Amino acid sequence: MNSEWLNNRVKSLDESAETSARQRQMQLTKPPGSLGGLESLAIRLSAMQATDKPQVDKVHIAVFAADHGVTASGVSAFPQEVTVQMVANFSAGGAAISVLARSLGADLEVVDVGTVHKPDELPGVISHRAGAGTANLHTQDAMTNEQLAIALEAGRASVMRAREKGAELFIGGDMGIGNTTPAAAIASVLLSTDPAMLAGPGTGLDAAGVSHKASVLRQALARYQGLADQPLETLRCLGGFEIAALAGAYISCAQQGIPALVDGYITTAAALVAVRYQPAVKDWLIFSHRSAEPGHKAMLEAMGADPLLDLGMRLGEGSGAATTVPLVRLACELHNGMATFADAGVSEG
Repeated sequence: MNSEWLNNRVKSLDESAETSARQRQMQLTKPPGSLGGLESLAIRLSAMQATDKPQVDKVHIAVFAADHGVTASGVSAFPQEVTVQMVANFSAGGAAISVLARSLGADLEVVDVGTVHKPDELPGVISHRAGAGTANLHTQDAMTNEQLAIALEAGRASVMRAREKGAELFIGGDMGIGNTTPAAAIASVLLSTDPAMLAGPGTGLDAAGVSHKASVLRQALARYQGLADQPLETLRCLGGFEIAALAGAYISCAQQGIPALVDGYITTAAALVAVRYQPAVKDWLIFSHRSAEPGHKAMLEAMGADPLLDLGMRLGEGSGAATTVPLVRLACELHNGMATFADAGVSEG
C-alpha cells in the first residue's frame, strides 16, 4: 500500500497557548469552572490553534459516500440505490447536512469514494473512487490494498482542500447504505468485543434484523484472527471506502493541525482506526455527540472520549457534528469576549 504520508508526524498541541487560555479563564468575570465543558473546550481549541483566543468561523464539511457489498447479506432496511440517490440530494441541498451547512455558513463537499452506481456530474460532488462499492465482508475481504490506499487518500485530499480554504474546523460525514455493519465489524475486532454487543438497528432494522446482522458479523469475523493490533488491515478486510476516507481525513487533520469534530457511529469507527494507528491523532479530535447506535458508547469509552451532546441522533452525514458547531462557537465567544475582573473593575474571590 503506497501511503507513506500516513506515517508523517502528527502536529503537537501548543502548550504555551493552552496555558495562556487557562489563565485567561481564571481571570474572566465568573467563578472558575462555572461554565464547565465550555471552558475546557475553549482551552482545547486554543492549544489546537496556537492562540489564546480561538475561533471556528470557517468550517469545512466533507460527506464521504460509498456502497457496501455486505448489503447482499440482508443487513440493511434500505436498498443500496439509496446511497447514490442521497448523493444527488446532498448536491440539490435537500439533505439534513445540506440544511445545517447553509445555516452554519460552512463549506460542504460530497466525495464519491465508491458508490455502486457512479453518480452523474453534480455540483459540489467530487469523484475519488476506490471502486464500485466494497466486496461482501461476509464472505471475503472488503477491499484490496490498492483500494484502501485510494480511499485513505480521498480523506487526505479533502483535508488539504479544507486547509487551502483556511478551515478552522473539519467535519467528516458518511453516507453508505449498510455501513453500520462494517463499522460494527471494525469495532468488534479492535475492541475484542462480541459483535452482538455492537450491532444496532442502523437505518431501522427490527429485533430480528439486528440479530441477523450480529450473525453475519460473527461469521465474517470467524475468518480473521490476530487483527486487533492491526488497525489498517482490519479496515481493509472489514471496512468501507467512506470509513477509510474518514480515517485518512482524521490522520491528515492531525498532521496539518486542523481540529476535527467527530460525528457519530460510523465516523467514530474511523476515528478508532486512526487513533489505534497513530495515538496522537486523538489530540485533534473533538467528539460531538453520543449516537443512539448501541455500539457507539463502547468505542467512545475505549478512546476516553466525552461527547459534547446526547440528543439520541443516529442519522450520520455529519449531522450530529454540525449540530454541535454553534456550541463550539459559543465556547469561543465566551472565552474571547467576556471581560476580566480587572477590565470590569470587579473584585475577585
